[in-house]
Amino acid sequence: MKISCVILTMGNRIAELDRAVESALTQTDGDIEVVIVGNGADVPELTVRPLPGSAASIKTVRLEHNAGIPEGRNRGVQECSGDIVLFLDDDGWYANSKVAAHVRERFTHEPDLAVISFRVMDPEGGSVQRRHVPRLRAGDPERSSPVTTFLGGACAIRKSAFLQVGGLPERFFYAHEESDLAWRLLGEGYRIEYDAETVMYHPLVLPSRHTDFYRLNARNRVWLARRNLPWPLAMLYLLNWVVLTLVRERSMPAIKAWFRGFFEGLREPAGERRPMAWRTAWRMLRLGRPPIV
Repeated sequence: MKISCVILTMGNRIAELDRAVESALTQTDGDIEVVIVGNGADVPELTVRPLPGSAASIKTVRLEHNAGIPEGRNRGVQECSGDIVLFLDDDGWYANSKVAAHVRERFTHEPDLAVISFRVMDPEGGSVQRRHVPRLRAGDPERSSPVTTFLGGACAIRKSAFLQVGGLPERFFYAHEESDLAWRLLGEGYRIEYDAETVMYHPLVLPSRHTDFYRLNARNRVWLARRNLPWPLAMLYLLNWVVLTLVRERSMPAIKAWFRGFFEGLREPAGERRPMAWRTAWRMLRLGRPPIV
């Protein structure tokens, strides 16, 4: 199975992008096709090249404006020829050269596997942030398990499954686009796995560093529910997140931004509604994360 790797860049992390591309090109038995998407920016000149004699390659695409993460990744997938697509952040890199071989082995022998979510480690201290383990019981990041969502910048996806459910929701721009895709994949009978053996490094950063984090986080939660959940579950899901936000968040500006996004999500079109079957919700409950949290 051929592997492609999609990397988004804003053109402002030149050394980091070089490192990310090099970690993909030097995969053992990889011959990876790297597709770099300049999201409203020119792709910087790279110093790394495919190894001599390798079938690996580099392709670049420039979007005229910053179209957001989901649209940028969708465009990258359109340019891929691989059966498996790796999504990699431009400031991340693979911890060893065996990631591609491991991913290929799993997808080859597990036809119902749609997504592998990688273990993300801090390169400085080796720690793993709780939010990087996509399950409620995140205390042991070295334990692999089936999950109901995944990390967008640290994963491998079966391209045919990705296209079957329509890819990432482009209106989301940023936040929860992976959950939207994951829920639709689960509805089609696919599996999603957190695989602790596949490790990538990423600097320790907080998602709240993004200017519109709270607004987009809330808006997209509403859209996620409106697009994918039966109405009784959608109401429970949104009520649950209103309560959790009020309990957890101590910053009044952050709370105001969150509720501004929440009501924006109620007012504005969410896109195509395809509510999951109740059997999918039951499956998610059995996997330890029902679609109300």
